Amino acid sequence: MTNNVWGQEKTNIAIANTEDSIPLFRNISVSFDLVGLAQMAFGDYGQYEGGLRVNLKDKYFPVVEVGLGKANAKDDATRLSYKTQAPYFRIGCDINVMKNKHDINRLYGGLRYGFTSYKFDVSASMLRDPVWWTTNDFEVNDISAYYHWVEFVFGVDAKIWGPIRLGWTARYKRRLFHNDGDVGNTWYVPGYGKEGNTRLGGTFNVTIEL
Repeated sequence: MTNNVWGQEKTNIAIANTEDSIPLFRNISVSFDLVGLAQMAFGDYGQYEGGLRVNLKDKYFPVVEVGLGKANAKDDATRLSYKTQAPYFRIGCDINVMKNKHDINRLYGGLRYGFTSYKFDVSASMLRDPVWWTTNDFEVNDISAYYHWVEFVFGVDAKIWGPIRLGWTARYKRRLFHNDGDVGNTWYVPGYGKEGNTRLGGTFNVTIEL
């Protein structure tokens, strides 16, 4: 019994020493989101987004995500049109929660802080006045707005071939504080999506590990 305990202790010490000997900086990777591209191709809003991630000891992954959000939408029922185009960024960190941190596949949770400052245009044609029953056109341009939010992230990342990896993230977004300008709520916020206090979202990433 004593020998078994001693053998187990030596094994644990060996594993701990191996993990301690791994360099702090492992690699750096760049990624591109395909969900935003699909939204742009098949809808009236979306984003181009890329990320830069640093691997520290295969456990901690500080990350910066930057993108360009765009919307050009028209509601046939209300005859309202909305346009915007602006950059955004997120900064945060993911933590690999796999028992074996050095596995080629990863499971992680993380946090992001996001911000965007943007301008948008709103217009409408043939709006009916409910009092005088006349119709008028409405248009305002370059309305300034900003948005701060936080994202809770859960994701999977798998090695496909060589430096190429594929993965997805599920995200729960929570608005922190914002300014919509002077004409009511913003229809679409670059990097956040359609406006609201909370929102679910996600990404599908192609990653190149350098």
